[in-house]
Amino acid sequence: MAEQIQNSGTDLIGTSLKHYLIEELVGHGGMGVVYRARDTRLNRPVAVKLLSSGLVANPDRRQRFILEARAAAALSHPAIAQVYDIDEVDGLLFIVMELVDGRSVGRLIVDRELDLLSAVEVALQVTEGLAKAHEAGILHRDIKSENIMVTRDGHAKLLDFGLAKLMEPDPAAASIPADPMRTMTQGPSPTMPGMVVGTVPYMSPEQARGKELDARSDLFSLGVVLYEMVAGELPFKGDTPLDTMHAIAYEEARPVTIIRRNLSPQVHRIVSRCLRKRPQDRYPDARALAADLKQLKLALESGTRTDLKPMERLHNWLQGLKASFPLGTKGIWIVAAAVVVAVALLFTNFNYGSLIGPVVIGLFVYRGVKNKKKRMIASFAKSVSKMPSILAVVSRGNEITVIVDKAPASVYLRVTGLVEEMNGKLFFGKPVTAEIKSDLPAEDVRALVKQFGVVYLRSDLMAEPKLGT
Repeated sequence: MAEQIQNSGTDLIGTSLKHYLIEELVGHGGMGVVYRARDTRLNRPVAVKLLSSGLVANPDRRQRFILEARAAAALSHPAIAQVYDIDEVDGLLFIVMELVDGRSVGRLIVDRELDLLSAVEVALQVTEGLAKAHEAGILHRDIKSENIMVTRDGHAKLLDFGLAKLMEPDPAAASIPADPMRTMTQGPSPTMPGMVVGTVPYMSPEQARGKELDARSDLFSLGVVLYEMVAGELPFKGDTPLDTMHAIAYEEARPVTIIRRNLSPQVHRIVSRCLRKRPQDRYPDARALAADLKQLKLALESGTRTDLKPMERLHNWLQGLKASFPLGTKGIWIVAAAVVVAVALLFTNFNYGSLIGPVVIGLFVYRGVKNKKKRMIASFAKSVSKMPSILAVVSRGNEITVIVDKAPASVYLRVTGLVEEMNGKLFFGKPVTAEIKSDLPAEDVRALVKQFGVVYLRSDLMAEPKLGT
């Protein structure tokens, strides 16, 4: 029977797995096929999700599938699809779940059937379900509009904990270095540190980089879904998955109040807090997000206006000032210090000749700091040149172009990680940005490197390797 699923996915219809009669093919998930079935013992409809026979022999996939059942079965909440059973018959490993009769949020968005209040209601129900999961130490890690179903009576259900990972319940264990061969579930790891798992447009920045995750990563993904429900489009988009991952890591989403100008400022405040790049800048937990969503829901139902408070307006103004200032927060402090020194000198008798020495020293220090970016770019090129797929690294101003013969996710993650580290060490100047170009003919590569400052060129591309210093 295990070979039947490899064909059309419909060969099991009319057959039974234990006491579950397979009735209809529902769809294909990320790891298996989902059928509508009937529990003949309890006479109720169920969903049966089973792993394809080609993947059953894979221990990592098998362990992740079992983890899905155990993680979801431990949860009991109206907003989480219930898991009833897990078993194996004739080589087919399957999970029996609650059959959710409804449509996905993704479908509702396409059909334009979600108004603002219903979008907030869906987000609130899912947030409360997530709070339950997080308190049980479980991450979802694949929250997206297609994984949220809305039943015919208007209840939101979060599906598919196939990528769930148990969080460490002991805070003291956070200081222990991660062992790539173990997980926090005391068993073989379904994913290892550095592995990117999830659906790209809904990933958090730390998830896209393959870093350790906590509950705030799920809140970022839920923020993406809320943005999508409210604005009718995704906040981070690119021509390729790599472009989308870059946007998630470095670009700010357009405010929803610009896309839909009649929205309350409170909607923007909630969405933008969910989508902060740094986890510590987001909601600390799902309960805090649920509290704000409840206030927003009450305001929408009562028709009261939810203008920002004066302190929130001041905060937004300061954030805008910081974003528009050339050196950001550092630049503001430098200008403020210079103004204070200038005012002090105006009201004191001061020998300006004594400033010559410090000014000269300051110029040398400034020059060293200014050239630090060039040294770091050279170090960046030296690091990425160790990857065999890198053809060349060229630089012009604050823009770095990395040319590769192929662009797997590992290359993207390494490049963006190094750029992030480099920008963290900068004091003066604008941050460095990197662009990855792949599948370019050798002639185009040669033409490109002639137009830019070459920092690195692989030896087989030209007669000799060229490494900038």
